[in-house]
Amino acid sequence: MTDHALVPDDFVVPTELITPQFRLEPLGPQHNVADHAAWTNSIEHIRSTPGFQNSGWPPANGMALEANLADLERHAVDFVQRRGFTYSVIGTVGGEVIGCVYIYPSRSDVHVTDVRSWVRADRAELDAPLYAAVSAWLSAQWPLGTLNYQPR
Repeated sequence: MTDHALVPDDFVVPTELITPQFRLEPLGPQHNVADHAAWTNSIEHIRSTPGFQNSGWPPANGMALEANLADLERHAVDFVQRRGFTYSVIGTVGGEVIGCVYIYPSRSDVHVTDVRSWVRADRAELDAPLYAAVSAWLSAQWPLGTLNYQPR
């Protein structure tokens, strides 16, 4: 994590990406209960998703709802300060949280942006469409340079 902005000051950060299957919106405290339920019921699935295999997240034993809220608040601050961008993935049918997308500067190369995403185990069929939509969106509309986003 860095203490400087990931994108230029004049870049208008998108607040949504909409596809027929899901939409992205900035992750925040309002998603706490639904986000917590989404990942705690899919820990093994997320840990097997490209980009998460060796990350240590999610924690094998889960975490308390209050700790999850603190994480969401940290991500919301990063978004406002333009240091990193985390989006909640919301299903278009039912409006439930079905995953998350993280866009942060690489810790190993200042010219690379790390992107990771996950979907709930019961929505695993959306992993590849999410990867494709986010990859195209970031490449076409964001000033990020090289993306490190493991293919599906």
